Amino acid sequence: NIRLDNEDVDITGSNFPDNVISVGATVYQSGVVISYGKEYVSCSLNGVYPNYLEVEWINSAAGRFINDMDIRERRKVIVMHKKTAEALFKKSEDAIGQFVNAKGVAYQVVGLYADKGDRDSREAYIPFSTLQLIYNKGDKLNNIAFTIRGLETEAKNKAFERQYRKALSIHHRFDAEDNSAIWIWNRFTNYLQQQKGMSILRTAIWIIGIFTLLSGIVGVSNIMLVTVKERTREFGIRKALGATPASILRLIILESIAITTLFGYIGMVGGILATEYMNMVAGESKMDTGMWSTTVFLNPTVDMHVAVQATLTLIIAGTLAGFFPAKKAVSIRPIEALRAD
Repeated sequence: NIRLDNEDVDITGSNFPDNVISVGATVYQSGVVISYGKEYVSCSLNGVYPNYLEVEWINSAAGRFINDMDIRERRKVIVMHKKTAEALFKKSEDAIGQFVNAKGVAYQVVGLYADKGDRDSREAYIPFSTLQLIYNKGDKLNNIAFTIRGLETEAKNKAFERQYRKALSIHHRFDAEDNSAIWIWNRFTNYLQQQKGMSILRTAIWIIGIFTLLSGIVGVSNIMLVTVKERTREFGIRKALGATPASILRLIILESIAITTLFGYIGMVGGILATEYMNMVAGESKMDTGMWSTTVFLNPTVDMHVAVQATLTLIIAGTLAGFFPAKKAVSIRPIEALRAD
């Protein structure tokens, strides 16, 4: 793998002015003990640019983030997590303006950030240039982060990645076709891939649901056919007493709808109970990918629109399930029905 350096940051900003909005870089120093008085916390120091705030969606809780002047003047300022501040100062609001010690270097706390559900509270941020200087990183860095515009399609993003890889290959003298030389993670293309996966999953769920519904319709229809056969004499008496075909048709269809809706709602309630149980057991559980963590199960609910649509679907399914048995009941001749056992 190629080791990125400061010149790559300049290349990113200067070679792609039409697409790159802001560019920055990150350099890491792990296992740093930050202390204040007798209290101490082990953290990972991240040297960052101001654009890190928007690239990584940092949720600022107090004070400010790293700015351009911090970078230029190599200021010894630090932004830490609220939990880190609470461990050092008891009250996080007391941290702003105070000085903490990290390996013999005093940093002034200028800002705090809070969780958005997937942020490691053991990370603290200082100016990129400051970390490179203090920890002898030279001009090396761990990654480059930048925001882009004008790339609305996957094809445009892929073309940009090829151009970007080619620009860096000239500087580092590697084959632009060698994808293992540098690793590029594009949130937009990753989002599109996730959407494709979700679309396939939704299609599969629809197919399973349709076949399940069809099997249910067939099952209810068979039940109603048996019911019609057992009630042949009843329908004959009804017709002999003047019942119209429409009234018998309506009776069978309504019974079919009632059966379908009843058991449909039993299944719906069972599904709601299952999701509530999952929420109780694994609510807000996180999946760690090694680079970031994400919440995979958060506050499951049944939307009212979905419930209404399910009700309408059950009514339609019940109507279809009862239609053919009802037609058979209507076709029964009174004289034959009265002779039936």
